[in-house]
Amino acid sequence: MTAGSGGVPESPPEPSAPRPLIERIGLALVALLFGALFGGVALAAWSGGEVFLAAMGAIGCLMTLWVGVLTMVRG
Repeated sequence: MTAGSGGVPESPPEPSAPRPLIERIGLALVALLFGALFGGVALAAWSGGEVFLAAMGAIGCLMTLWVGVLTMVRG
């Protein structure tokens, strides 16, 4: 409900159509690129002795790759 609507609930939004396959592939490739960049930061930080930055880079890599996989699976 919005302010001033008189207590009438709004209808839920209509579900959108799934993304086309080419768009899902493109988004997954972007996620793969950013995941590789985060992984590179993690490796560089680890080799430089920055354990916290390496952990953050590795977490960023895993989360980005996870979103890329979900993009392909769920559409």
